[in-house]
Amino acid sequence: MAVPCFLNLTDETCYRTHFENNYCKAPIMTYDGIAVRFRKKDFDHCCFQSSLRNSDKDTFSIPRAIRLDWIRFVLQNRDAPKYQGWNKKKRCHDPDRRVALEGNYIVVIAMISDTKANFITAYPAEQYAINLVKKGPKWA
Repeated sequence: MAVPCFLNLTDETCYRTHFENNYCKAPIMTYDGIAVRFRKKDFDHCCFQSSLRNSDKDTFSIPRAIRLDWIRFVLQNRDAPKYQGWNKKKRCHDPDRRVALEGNYIVVIAMISDTKANFITAYPAEQYAINLVKKGPKWA
């Protein structure tokens, strides 16, 4: 199973509309029966990045936006390795956060029950970030 082709849309508004039409109208079901809910504001988290490498995501990111269709693919890919996410506030791994990897692409969801989750973010990661994820506990 190969990742989807990159999206080639004209501008930020078109990418936002694509996200809202494909993710926000109904939950995406994972291969293992988890309904992942997306909110319109999630677009800003997964398609913007910080120009100053801090928490202020102020710059629209084409490398992130062209991979929007990868989110569904990764969530529905049973073979994508899955790990517990990191809770920055508590400074520990969180078994309620699921991080799925597809190559250098990361998708993070937060479990709210055994069958429901909220989308947190998705992005192409640098190798050091992937290595940190892989050092964490597997998601069970």
